[in-house]
Amino acid sequence: MLERLRLVGLSHVNDPARISVFPGDPAFELETVATLREEGYYLRAVRGGEHTGTHWGAPGHFTEGGLLADELEPADLFRPAVKVDVRAACAADPDHAVSIADLTAWEERHGRIPEESVVIIWTGWEEKYGRAGFERHPGFAPEAVRWLVETGRLGERGGTGTDAFSPDVSADPGFTVSKLVYQRRRISLEVLAHLADLPAAGAWVLCGGQINRAGSGSTALIYGVLPPAS
Repeated sequence: MLERLRLVGLSHVNDPARISVFPGDPAFELETVATLREEGYYLRAVRGGEHTGTHWGAPGHFTEGGLLADELEPADLFRPAVKVDVRAACAADPDHAVSIADLTAWEERHGRIPEESVVIIWTGWEEKYGRAGFERHPGFAPEAVRWLVETGRLGERGGTGTDAFSPDVSADPGFTVSKLVYQRRRISLEVLAHLADLPAAGAWVLCGGQINRAGSGSTALIYGVLPPAS
């Protein structure tokens, strides 16, 4: 069975010439510090925030006393995933807040969202990555996330995902949704790419990245783990 599983990459390449950095975060920089000609090996220094480019966030990113990157377990970073396609609504309204109705409509087609899942919204914002306008983006409505939490769909160690900067609608300066998501052992996957390759249901997400001491999260290689083709 394992050899028949398929992987799809869900991360952007971190390119200083084309990267969207959250307003106020440090600039992303790559500096060559050793070359094959001079030192006999090639090496670069990387400078940037823990949440620059495709990344995941740990509970302590928004929760006082919450678990940090080095306190999470592998199971927290390998979760069942569903993808909710809200591109049409988001194209019509960049401030669209994904509602309970959007989620229940998805369930009418695909079945109940599994317990402790990562619920990913496909907003279409990956097409805006590295361009003006990426900063204004859709997200989840707070009541939708409360419903996901209270019904166990996010549960103890699920989370949210998006191809935009945040699960919050950018018009909310209070990060209401993030404060709901980043509790218990829950995570948030952000600035995802290639969501067309992820099925609506039946996949898992596997999150890599650096495990920094007391980290708020990590820039990451995030993979979709797909079931065998029928």
